[in-house]
Amino acid sequence: MSNLTLTIWIAVIIVVLILAIYIAIYNGLQKAKVYTDEAWSQIDVQLKRRNDLIPNLVETTKGYAKHESETLEKVVQLRNQLTNIPSDDHAETLKVSNQLSDSLKTIFALSENYPDLKANQNFAKLQEELTNTENKIAYSRQLYNSSAALYDQKLLTFPSNIVAGIHGFKKVDYLQTAEAEKEVPKVKF
Repeated sequence: MSNLTLTIWIAVIIVVLILAIYIAIYNGLQKAKVYTDEAWSQIDVQLKRRNDLIPNLVETTKGYAKHESETLEKVVQLRNQLTNIPSDDHAETLKVSNQLSDSLKTIFALSENYPDLKANQNFAKLQEELTNTENKIAYSRQLYNSSAALYDQKLLTFPSNIVAGIHGFKKVDYLQTAEAEKEVPKVKF
């Protein structure tokens, strides 16, 4: 075997090795992006679940709290608004979802003023289902942020940042807590 043949083999091995590393990095970026998209999808699934439960909650509450119709109408309006937001508008979806969560808290507070409503089996079951769904939404948001962190980390670290730049991978934003939800609650006795 001559020196030229050995040099060619070494060059081929180096090229194949670089190509394999490049492919592995690209596939890692794609997997991280898919996990991030899947995590968002989980949020979307829980939002749909909540939207499906809301009409039943509103109907159950209407019979007991007729003069609270403004609160009920707001919940229905926000639910309808949420279902009409384009699926790729994550920011608007989260904004309306947060408003809907606040409105649902108001409906749950109504049950304190209406003992018959509080004792109603349907209302209690719906309240429990919606509370469980809100917990699942919170968990899904955490999962999304974890997935986004892993994905964004890959975009920022060497050598995957080079591959990401070549293929146009873009950073994803974390889900943020609304400023109003960060305020310290006022407790009065």
